[in-house]
Amino acid sequence: MADVSDCSAADQPPPQEKKSDDVPQEEKSDDVPQDNPDNQDEKSEAKADGEAASDPNMYRYIKNDLFTSEIYKVEIRNLPKFIGFNDLKKFLAKHGLNPHKIKLFGRQTFAFVTFKNEEERDKAMKMVHGMQWKGQVLTVKLAKPKVDPILRKRKQQEGEAAGEAGPPPSKRVEAGEEEEPLSIQIANVVTPLWNVPYEEQLRRKEDEVVAVLQRLAKEIGNTNKAMLPWLFAQKGKYNKMCCPLEPIRPSPTQKEYRNKCEFLISVGADGQDKTIGFRLGKYKGGSCAVVGPSETSHVSAEAKRVVAEFQKFIRTTPYSVYSPETYEGHWKQLTVRTTRTKQAMAMAFFHPQKLDEEEVGALKSSMRTYFTEGEGRDSGVTSLYFVREGQRTSPNLEDLPCELVAGEGCIHEELLGLKFRISPHSFFQVNTGAAEVLYSAVGEWAQLDQDSTVLDVCCGTGTIGISLAKRVKKVIGIELCQEAVEDAKVNAALNGLTNVEFHCGKAEDVFPNVLSALVSPKVTAIVDPPRAGLHSKVVLAIRRAPHLKRLVYVACNAKAAMTNFVDLCRAPSNRVHGAPFRPVRAMAVDLFPQTMHMEMLLLLERVDYNSQQQQQPGGAQQETAS
Repeated sequence: MADVSDCSAADQPPPQEKKSDDVPQEEKSDDVPQDNPDNQDEKSEAKADGEAASDPNMYRYIKNDLFTSEIYKVEIRNLPKFIGFNDLKKFLAKHGLNPHKIKLFGRQTFAFVTFKNEEERDKAMKMVHGMQWKGQVLTVKLAKPKVDPILRKRKQQEGEAAGEAGPPPSKRVEAGEEEEPLSIQIANVVTPLWNVPYEEQLRRKEDEVVAVLQRLAKEIGNTNKAMLPWLFAQKGKYNKMCCPLEPIRPSPTQKEYRNKCEFLISVGADGQDKTIGFRLGKYKGGSCAVVGPSETSHVSAEAKRVVAEFQKFIRTTPYSVYSPETYEGHWKQLTVRTTRTKQAMAMAFFHPQKLDEEEVGALKSSMRTYFTEGEGRDSGVTSLYFVREGQRTSPNLEDLPCELVAGEGCIHEELLGLKFRISPHSFFQVNTGAAEVLYSAVGEWAQLDQDSTVLDVCCGTGTIGISLAKRVKKVIGIELCQEAVEDAKVNAALNGLTNVEFHCGKAEDVFPNVLSALVSPKVTAIVDPPRAGLHSKVVLAIRRAPHLKRLVYVACNAKAAMTNFVDLCRAPSNRVHGAPFRPVRAMAVDLFPQTMHMEMLLLLERVDYNSQQQQQPGGAQQETAS
């Protein structure tokens, strides 16, 4: 169910560690190129960190009242050779450890792992130190936090500038070369395929899925020898893939398709203060400058209008933008959500610093007046929120209270002829038209009837389950975000559905109990997890449920979901109980035109070990894989 970060305010400095439904946080650090065996950039960064470590200013983001997992970081040494990110993640999960981030260094035998609190860090140190893994005895010690990337960059530039005349190298333009317009620069950052014909974009995305399915075929062969005869036949028929790949389904619209964007409030790349837009570079690269969205192709006209009006408003206030370098200032971020029903939600993130309640109240009052009676009354905003994002001790934006300043508390959208309420923190696919294509395909593949029970895992506001409810006996949704669960319940009622129920909690906690309580002989699971994939406990619970015969997996990052795919298909063992699944069909749906991101559908069916002649998915007879 994850969205991608093309339109987000992600890539914050260490104290921010932003997480939202738009960009779910996964343990893997985006700072490190994981598939680069040499990691030259990482080595250079580590060297720079070592040189800057003696300067205490480089660590000033580490304060007791700011959340950063960097203060809960350990270094694990003597790792087995050739292990990858997923190997280490699974190893830690097996021992009940839940890291916030994992950072590997190519072929090196050490890794940095951060946790969300001191208790989890200390538990990891106690458990892992001295443990044997693949013949290696692991050691664990506390690790130094990273230096602030932008301060490190600034220090480097100052040193370079002191040694030679002229601006720092990062600011120079090669002789005879003109710098590209800002509109082109920001397009290259947030919509890197903007100048690639759409048919070619689709071809590239389809090629990505082919590579995933070819790799999955190899992984299944390595982890389930009983499937080798079937797998050999599949690979021969389907270009070395484990199952047939259907043609990619395009987005109905390729421009102005996003219904949610997170904009940073900072100094503009053009020098204009209090600019709302997308960051031109990465924080770790030393950049905080932003470019407004007026000329970006994927942001809706409605959202651009809200941004323009809000930018006018903040420029009338005496409050400066928040600086991630000095931790001073106030305005931080603007999140805008729009719907096809012509409603718009704006959420302004503001750091109150030492302002008293009277000053904050006056600001909220002026904001209300501006957007209800002043210049902003024609902006289209129907739901206006003020969010205090100050020193916080949690990595989750959902934990921040949203204060309704003006308008309705929610916005509403229509999808597949159904009505949906959307609250500030609730997940809803960012491309509504393409979401209809995606959910229609899920409905086709699930092969449901009036005796079916659907388990909608990571259900968000209930869109998938509600869209299928009239075809089935019962829908059970599971979702972590309480706000989204409340929306889902309202949405079921809005659409007159009485055969739908929703449970709030972590999927790994709720799902096994829901499964064990089910008596329905015909159960289909639909999972739409964040980028990191399903928790291993959910996968194990799926494997243990013999009455769950069919699974539709919606992956927004198929590479990250590979571990889930493999565990669903691997041979039974002491850890993995129950008959395996195998992939039956796959397809990509393009929810993110102008970028390389997409959603991948994978249909998996349970292997039947009980019959000597089993019905092969698709109709042909095949001997049992035993």
